[in-house]
Amino acid sequence: MERMEYDVIVIGAGVTGSAVARELAKKERRIAVLERESDICEGTSKANSGIAHAGFDAKPGTLKAKLNVQGAKLMKELSETLDFPYKQNGSIVVSFEAEGMEKLQELYMRGQENGVEGLQILTGDEARVKEPALSDEVVAALYAPTGGIVCPFGLNIALAENAAVNGVDFYLNTAVSKIEREQGGYRILTKEQEFFAPVVVNAAGVYADALHNMVSERKLHITARRGEYCLMDKKTGGLVQSTIFQLPSASGKGILVTPTVHGNLLAGPTAEDIEDKEGVTTTADGLARALAIGARSVKALPVRQVITSFAGLRAHEESEDFIIEEVADAPGFFDAAGIASPGLTAAPAVGCYVAEMIQARFPAPEKTDFIATRKGIPCVAEADDEERQRLIAENPAYANVVCRCELVTEGEILDAIHRPLGATTLDGVKRRTRAGMGRCQSGFCSPKVVEILARELHKDIGEITKSGEGSAFLTGYNKGTCV
Repeated sequence: MERMEYDVIVIGAGVTGSAVARELAKKERRIAVLERESDICEGTSKANSGIAHAGFDAKPGTLKAKLNVQGAKLMKELSETLDFPYKQNGSIVVSFEAEGMEKLQELYMRGQENGVEGLQILTGDEARVKEPALSDEVVAALYAPTGGIVCPFGLNIALAENAAVNGVDFYLNTAVSKIEREQGGYRILTKEQEFFAPVVVNAAGVYADALHNMVSERKLHITARRGEYCLMDKKTGGLVQSTIFQLPSASGKGILVTPTVHGNLLAGPTAEDIEDKEGVTTTADGLARALAIGARSVKALPVRQVITSFAGLRAHEESEDFIIEEVADAPGFFDAAGIASPGLTAAPAVGCYVAEMIQARFPAPEKTDFIATRKGIPCVAEADDEERQRLIAENPAYANVVCRCELVTEGEILDAIHRPLGATTLDGVKRRTRAGMGRCQSGFCSPKVVEILARELHKDIGEITKSGEGSAFLTGYNKGTCV
């Protein structure tokens, strides 16, 4: 078995692992990222609310509070540097009872202590001036102008691509089966390869406890907390401008209603602790609850405009805080575990925090040729006529519309396939271009996208999958035609 040696190995190519890898790449290091799935952004990072939280919810003094606020402050500049969708739309936490004023005041004071700027307590009428669609039941609200929305795929992919162009090696379909202590570092075994590094970063999401427990006597337990969502058609996206929360409960920030950066409307998530760390199925009860509770916040929630539903898993740890540290009895092994909400917001700051810890313990010289910027895939749907004509002149494939709902062209799909860490699956193309995310949910475009993937990757069309092993579309040939 071939042994691959690196200075640092990051396990997990979600938003946390990708942020860490990018920050580590600013120094002269050999870095690898090991990811069990067929693509980056396949776990928690792909199925969440897409919220850049302002930072008023986390308990003051915790890592969660500190990195939430830092990450929120980094998000706008990072979105411009790495070219992914982000909008500071503000957030509103609503209360339906006068008794909730005490809790709103507590959130306000938390936010003040955490360093959140511009917080205001509003009456129900003042809140409805900002958001006319708010329910008449709302009697008071907390307004946070620094709250935002972000494309979770866009952020994760941008971080990973930028890490890759700066020399980080990504190994996909590479599940870690065993980690062993060795002289000077850690031996990491996968199905087909052996890796070694003196420094390991555990950013494995809901599986972070399993990896931690391979090297430490102080055991960790991560619970998968399932959240179910309903996504509504773009024609509904203007119902509210801000992200509308309800007062949080012990299990999370509650059901929200929010516009997305792409113009849809989202309701969710529920919160259910489950044993199955692959349990991303939706339930009729969960989806009905998400819509019913969301409808209490917003008048005339357009439930008949739901175009899809999905579920994601949050990596919940009993301490209610992020666990980001060098493991006491495993020198060189760094946990980035329990990164539940607001993990997406905090990711850029988590990357900096972990990189600083590693630099302090295992110093490396500054990289003089680090590439800090990245350009995303051109979006024909949002381009003006001049930009569209320029793209078509460069490549006529930008005139060939493949996804009608989202106006995604063949040129964009080609870019998604051939750029760093390019798409190899239907879901990979979907996350990078939005082909298949519209009202028909890929009913029209998926056969053409599969055909393009097979052609460009030089594969038989039967080898193309939705999201990796076990998700093939086609099962064999019937009279010479793949079916």
